[in-house]
Amino acid sequence: MPIAPAPPPSAPETPPPEANPNAPEVGPESSEEGEDDATAETIRRASGLLLVVGIGASSGGLEAFTDVLDALPADLGVAFVYVAHQASGRDSGLADILRTHTAMPIVVVKDEVPLEPDRVYLAPPGVQLTVADLRLVPIARPEDRTQYTPIDVFMTSLAKELETSAVGVVLSGSGVDGSSGLREIKGVGGITLVQDPETARYDSMPRAAIATGSVDLVLTPARIAEELQRIGRHPYVRSSYARRPGDELVIHQEQLHRIFTMLRNASGVDFTHYKPPTIRRRLQRRMVLHKLDSVEQYIKYMRENPDEVSKLYQDLLIHVTRFFRDPDSFRALAAEVFPQIMQQRRGLSPIRLWLPGCSTGEEAYSVAIALLEFLGEESSAVPVQIFATDVSETAIEHARNGLYADSIAADLSPERLRRFFTKTDGKYRIAKVVRDLCVFARQDVTRDPPFSKLDLILCRNVLIYMGAVLQRKLMTVFHYALKPSGFLMLGGAETVGAQADLFAVIDKKHRIFVKRAIDTPSNFQIPVEYNPSRSPHRGARLPTEMHTPHSFQNEANRLVLDRYGPPGVIVDENFQIVQFRGKTGRYLEPAPGDAAQSLNLLKMAREGLLHGLQTALYGARKSDKPVHKPGMRVDFDGSGHELDLHVIPLAVPGEERHFLVLFEEAGAVGEVNHEVVSVPPQSPSSDDERVKQLQEELAASREYLQSIIQDLEAANEELQSANEEILSSNEELQSTNEELDTAKEELQSTNEELNTVNEELHGRNDELSRVNSDLVNLLGCVEIAIVIVGSDLSIRRFTPMAEKVLNLIPTDIGRPISQIKPNIECPGLEKMIARVIDTVTIQEMNVRDSEGNWYSLRIRPYKNVENRIDGAVLALFDIASRRHELELRQARDGTRAIVEVVRQAVVMLDGHLRVQALNRAFTELFGLTTDDALHRHVYDLAGGQWDVPQLHRLLDDVLPRQGRCADFRVQHEFARGQPMQLAIDAARIDGGDPSATIVVLAIHDATRADASSRPPAAE
Repeated sequence: MPIAPAPPPSAPETPPPEANPNAPEVGPESSEEGEDDATAETIRRASGLLLVVGIGASSGGLEAFTDVLDALPADLGVAFVYVAHQASGRDSGLADILRTHTAMPIVVVKDEVPLEPDRVYLAPPGVQLTVADLRLVPIARPEDRTQYTPIDVFMTSLAKELETSAVGVVLSGSGVDGSSGLREIKGVGGITLVQDPETARYDSMPRAAIATGSVDLVLTPARIAEELQRIGRHPYVRSSYARRPGDELVIHQEQLHRIFTMLRNASGVDFTHYKPPTIRRRLQRRMVLHKLDSVEQYIKYMRENPDEVSKLYQDLLIHVTRFFRDPDSFRALAAEVFPQIMQQRRGLSPIRLWLPGCSTGEEAYSVAIALLEFLGEESSAVPVQIFATDVSETAIEHARNGLYADSIAADLSPERLRRFFTKTDGKYRIAKVVRDLCVFARQDVTRDPPFSKLDLILCRNVLIYMGAVLQRKLMTVFHYALKPSGFLMLGGAETVGAQADLFAVIDKKHRIFVKRAIDTPSNFQIPVEYNPSRSPHRGARLPTEMHTPHSFQNEANRLVLDRYGPPGVIVDENFQIVQFRGKTGRYLEPAPGDAAQSLNLLKMAREGLLHGLQTALYGARKSDKPVHKPGMRVDFDGSGHELDLHVIPLAVPGEERHFLVLFEEAGAVGEVNHEVVSVPPQSPSSDDERVKQLQEELAASREYLQSIIQDLEAANEELQSANEEILSSNEELQSTNEELDTAKEELQSTNEELNTVNEELHGRNDELSRVNSDLVNLLGCVEIAIVIVGSDLSIRRFTPMAEKVLNLIPTDIGRPISQIKPNIECPGLEKMIARVIDTVTIQEMNVRDSEGNWYSLRIRPYKNVENRIDGAVLALFDIASRRHELELRQARDGTRAIVEVVRQAVVMLDGHLRVQALNRAFTELFGLTTDDALHRHVYDLAGGQWDVPQLHRLLDDVLPRQGRCADFRVQHEFARGQPMQLAIDAARIDGGDPSATIVVLAIHDATRADASSRPPAAE
């Protein structure tokens, strides 16, 4: 089939939901998605496929992959897809190479093919692979090389298609390809492995993947193969992926409770109301990684290894996010939300946004960047507050640092990277203009107080991981936190659900809602867990009495009160009975229902007593004075009884106020003498009096209801005031916390700068030490008297030669040169140095020492690295030595000139017997050229013809002993193919070393002379 065009590598068309920072990951809930999952599982089960392993590699990865294949069996029931960086436009022999390392079939995916177990799939050069409907789909490689990330493209589609059935592996390679893909696989519950960077030929890709924090295991290629075998054959992997009935992991409620308790104790987060399927999948995943087969084994492992509790907690809080994920949603914010927020903004009020579940900060910074781009030139004049919260302290720390791997370049345009980021040590740091807008804080949205007066709440892919109870609770919290016209944005798989009366839809596709203008539900509670205070909760029963040591007086008082005192009760501020006194059965009876509520005095009052008792209790509580109601009538045992009612406030220092309620029979002798507020007696002896009594009871009831309403209004006002104070305090604390965090970051930044400066200073110090050592060694080797003086004419440094010539000692360093008596005749030396420093001119003169040796004194200005004059340099050159060298050079030049004009063959050698000069007669006599002879050893002339024993005797024996020799005879065939008889006059001038020694040979051809002196031969 033809190859489909490649999608943009920066973001898939439908990106998987972000991992919830506050909850474990959960799959889709809709029935339609569930049917799709069931269909996929049916196909997978029919094909026998358990899981798919995506292996990404680049440079050096082929060797590692072959090591993995060598250790894998051919019947594991797993499909392997090898994605490598290949050059397009030429054939690849990759398939032929891999066939020698495995018995599994090697399939080169040129057209769309179904995934089958026990096969290795490859992409041809110039093609990328994706997964759709359990089939491998080839797509064209993008033309832009910077967008070519085949490993990320494949693993992202693999995570979206197979979720927990996906395994990602990254081997050796250069770059960062594969990092985002592994993060997506880890986010959906798959398993991720990476080659140990120490064993990789190129470690850039493995290290970049490890830096994302989404890697489960870091192993060598051989260990990766062992782990893949173990994972593929683990019973829970097979039961999870093959879906055989009865084989899935079963977790009992009691086991879940123990796991939740350990998680809550370690992290403070309660996972009780989160969705069970996700908890089960995450537990199963951890059990597979630790080779455990039962939940009890895993609970025991958690108890023995406390770190595992933290790892499970982090696994439940997978942070899968990136910059500008789902770009269309950010475009919708800029087009529909931000303009309305600006229109509704009043005065200098700030724009306030809240992002619960911000993960590692990418989305918070993305919103800040989008808002800055929308504001444009007005961004500096509009205050913005973005509150980004997450339950994970690790994620918050990462977000606060604002430092991200260079793989984010795939999600951001070059313009945004250049404007809002700075490159630091191979990573990108968020710019300060963006960082200053965001406040990061740890927060559990299910328990901690929310922010208030917000323009926008962006809570994407958080609610889908929570149960219905928490979802309803958070919808109410969001409604309370928003301004009357505030906006709410949810994830693509989320909705307001049953709380549709709280929010209205303005963009269904991008899940944007606006707050409805209705009151927050009356059952709204700020989700804060308060510790119980000292005061008892309403309905709680206090101890019946305070026990004191018994005495005869106390016992007598009790008997008298029981016999002669009126019955009564003691109640608290809420009219809960604290103590019964005497026999109160004639006036009170237990009320049905909860025992704690049955102790309320108003509920226990018998018929006819309630209205007067209510009025008296509320009157006494309001006025804090005793109240007396005479002539009350109560029905008991079918007959009416008259009584007088007394309500007396009791005040004890350090205790709450209580009330004593006494029921006194009418006409009783014992009268309680207190200042009272009297109510006329009621004696219903006729119908008019009965009507009057009923009217009074109705008025009392109205008065009672009115007092209740007033109390409720006052209580509501107090609660609202307390709520506002709590919210204000919370924001102040969060602001203070953020300031402390900012101060901490500034201190850390300052510390880092100081460390950097310290390292630089160490480096400079080492460099200065080396330079100083070089300078000391250089000055020690120079056979010149040099003295360096400062601007104040004090001596800084001098050479060993200067010690002899100028009569200096080491302790003279730092002393003014005017205090030194140099060993040379130079009057006005101090003035000459000062003149050089002032005029920046060189001064030179000849001076003589005390022994009569002449020197050339040269004074130069001293310039520092900033090209500023900072002293002077004095140098003394030995004129006699230079003159001797000049004379010697002139003598040699004269000797060479003499050699040239002499008609006799002459050659001049040095102490090493190398030719230094020769004349034309010599070259003509022996048939040589100047280039053939000059600077060559005399024994090597004419191809070795001069290597003659007689000549050795002359040069190596006679001349070194005698210095001179005349008419030394040498007979040899030097040239021309016939013997020659030479007469040599030689002299040796020893110069002390071979280079200064001179050997002169004057050669006369005696062959002809000898021939002419012989008699003619006989005929």
